[in-house]
Amino acid sequence: MDLFSQTNLFSTTEIRKTEFDLQGAEVVLFESFFSIKESNILYNSLLENTIWEQDQMTIYGKKVNLPRLTAWYGNVDKTLFYAGSKRKMHSWNVDLALIKERIEQEVNIKFTRCLLNFYRNGNDSVDWHQDYRGAQRKNTVIGSVTFGTTRPFQLKHATQKDLKRVDIPLTHGSLLVMQGATQENWKHKIPKTTKKIPPRINLTFRWVKKN
Repeated sequence: MDLFSQTNLFSTTEIRKTEFDLQGAEVVLFESFFSIKESNILYNSLLENTIWEQDQMTIYGKKVNLPRLTAWYGNVDKTLFYAGSKRKMHSWNVDLALIKERIEQEVNIKFTRCLLNFYRNGNDSVDWHQDYRGAQRKNTVIGSVTFGTTRPFQLKHATQKDLKRVDIPLTHGSLLVMQGATQENWKHKIPKTTKKIPPRINLTFRWVKKN
């Protein structure tokens, strides 16, 4: 079912590339990186075949559910720590391998793992944060692919409060690439909304430079 087909009469399947002028960051958006047909198929397949889990975090000594479902996939089966607890990282499945290959052709990077997030409604979100810690933030590549409803991706500088916040609508089939020291200098979030909106699946393919 084409839940997320665009009805805009001026919509096109041509990939539209936008480079953002952000201090100390390399951020590029590719709209329509996947066609509407591809995106619909991949959304439904990922929704059904991903091993989704409900993570928890500890706030003031009490465990609460993260406001989204998540899953880790990567090069090898292994245990990792995420949100303060042990998680299973599964081997790439067919869908993820296909998506991974497509975006690797664009960024010329071999991604090693992927975090999938399932935002079930407008109440699901992720608060301000930077990916990775310490020296790892200085040279990373993250390829963020969206399937499903459009959600705003917000960026704000980690230390310079005078720089304006940036809002980037991540649409069905889009690819957002963050490279270099983006994670060191900028925070990002997906805010909540009170609007009744359809779900969204986001895939963040990851690579970190080894020292």
